[in-house]
Amino acid sequence: MGSERVAQLEYSQIQAAMLDEAKRRRKAAKIIAVLAHFLGRDPAPGDGAPGVLDGLTVADIGCSAGFIADELASAGARHAFGIDIDVPGLRKAAGRFGERVEFVCADGTALPFPDGSMDVLVLNHIYEHVVDPDAVVRELHRVLADDGVLYLGLGNRLGVMEPHYKLPFLSYLPPSLADRYVRAFGRADHYYERFRTRAGLRRMLAGFHVWDYSFPVLASPERFAGAELFPGAVGRAAQGTLARTPRPALRALLPVVPTYLWVATKTPRRPLGPALPQPPEPVRTP
Repeated sequence: MGSERVAQLEYSQIQAAMLDEAKRRRKAAKIIAVLAHFLGRDPAPGDGAPGVLDGLTVADIGCSAGFIADELASAGARHAFGIDIDVPGLRKAAGRFGERVEFVCADGTALPFPDGSMDVLVLNHIYEHVVDPDAVVRELHRVLADDGVLYLGLGNRLGVMEPHYKLPFLSYLPPSLADRYVRAFGRADHYYERFRTRAGLRRMLAGFHVWDYSFPVLASPERFAGAELFPGAVGRAAQGTLARTPRPALRALLPVVPTYLWVATKTPRRPLGPALPQPPEPVRTP
């Protein structure tokens, strides 16, 4: 690889999790549930996702094999797009879902959309894989409508367990040491991903207004399609404790939360969904 990072092409051939349909659709259900709450479009209990995105133009940036984009289309999107540089993944996606989703091979720094044309954008666990995440975020800002919504799933550099290679403290290390670490455990030749801390992510989102749904999702997993987060009696007890924990105590944990779930807008907006045990809170951006 050398010292210069290059784009991760054909990522679905590198990371098998991108082809795990059940897991990807569960992620999509969580994304749609968060969007539904923010937009005040929560479906009635038992109705599922249809109608949440009715009439909206949406795009999944970094769609790979297209499962999340397909779910966005199924949630009622008027136009659904999947964008990636993963050509094998795009071929699979178009072969299965091409009748209801338009898949486009394009870089996140040069999206094929006019200014302000997208109602909903999804960037789910993508920023750490791209060469210039700041440029991608600027491009998302360009194409998002003034009243549009950007969903962000963001890994935290200070999360203890690295999510791709399941090695503790891997993302804490400088690149040369991280390379040695993954090689020593036979996980890869190089550690490609580059995570940022919460402070770094806040700087990356400068220019957006951001709401944090991380604790709302953890405290109300049944509402946000996250039942697998707290399985069994012990899990239910943990979830109940989280729902009752004073927010100042939870805020103290924010620097090491492994994944942030944020919703960003170009103009000031507030979540329109019903009250939650742990409500979403605004994130201060520079």
